[in-house]
Amino acid sequence: MSTFSKLTPEQFQQIGAEFDAIRNRVRADLGERDATYIRTLIKRQRQLEIGGRIMLMIPPAWPLGVAALGVSKILDNMEIGHNVMHGQYDFMGDAALNSQKFDWDSADTAKNWKLTHNYEHHTYTNVLNKDHDIGYGLLRMSEEQKWEPRFLANVPLTVILHTFFQHFVAVQNLKVEDVLIYKTKTKAQLKEDFKPVWQKMRKQLAKDYVFFPLLGGPMAPFVFVGNVAANLMRNVWACAVIFNGHFPEEVEQFPESVIENETRGQWYVRQLLGSANFSGGKLMHIMSGNLSFQIEHHLFPDLPAHRYAEISPEVRAICEKFGLPYNTGSFMRQTLSTWKRIVKLSFPSRTPAVRPLVTVDAVNDAAPAYKLAA
Repeated sequence: MSTFSKLTPEQFQQIGAEFDAIRNRVRADLGERDATYIRTLIKRQRQLEIGGRIMLMIPPAWPLGVAALGVSKILDNMEIGHNVMHGQYDFMGDAALNSQKFDWDSADTAKNWKLTHNYEHHTYTNVLNKDHDIGYGLLRMSEEQKWEPRFLANVPLTVILHTFFQHFVAVQNLKVEDVLIYKTKTKAQLKEDFKPVWQKMRKQLAKDYVFFPLLGGPMAPFVFVGNVAANLMRNVWACAVIFNGHFPEEVEQFPESVIENETRGQWYVRQLLGSANFSGGKLMHIMSGNLSFQIEHHLFPDLPAHRYAEISPEVRAICEKFGLPYNTGSFMRQTLSTWKRIVKLSFPSRTPAVRPLVTVDAVNDAAPAYKLAA
């Protein structure tokens, strides 16, 4: 039996209070420093995008153009789009950085992403049948998920998911598997739900593969291939970062019973157990949208992500105080652990009994710590 399962209702309440104290202190300190950070980052991202698109039309500079455009897309999605749409910069009162109005350079609509990610994933983190990020409806990522012959393709499907990640994320909210596999959704419903997704997807495809290549004139083939390469670079990196934060072997998943009468402290502990960090320097953290601190992000998704490095020692100290794991390691270590899990779950496995996080008679002292409707 693990240490966390021995925590008392009083300890859960204390954990909730200590994490709340960190969150409240940081929120009270938000100000010009945070505004300057995000505005500077947006400026650098735009410079990289403009410079990259120009270099794609100059053959000797083409590789640098691909790299610059790829980095700009990563920054746009990871450190800017993801974090702005979490409401991390709503305090600024800047309409351009408002979570309800912001859109990003991605095939997914902001509205659908905020529903599947901000609400479903961050409220029901790693709860089977509630958190669609567990396998994205495509992969088997939990021993508690019934094995089917299709999961023998876990590995190649994971490669495909990495390659076309922005498009898989775009259709995630459609839950296509409910039509193709489980027959709980009609094709007519799917077609209607797909309309806004296709509108956004079509806009992105036209921009990268029609509009900018045409601007390149005789260099159109170079621009076209450069955009393909930059999008691939962004897709693979973003997917790898997200997988490393959610699927290393030590990361836990939970049955729906854990969210019955779940207290605030229990919600925090579930975030800890359902997340993993990876180490790196400042550039690594920026390029990952600071999701290298996935634990801190799951605990405090509405705090500016560049603050996570500062509060991580406090989070780790609380984990040590209560005997809770703090899952971290190098990027390579977490990658290898994640792929080991993917390979293992390709094959049938004995389904273990799922241990509840706490007993059902725990006191409900608060609602989930984070719930942002789309």
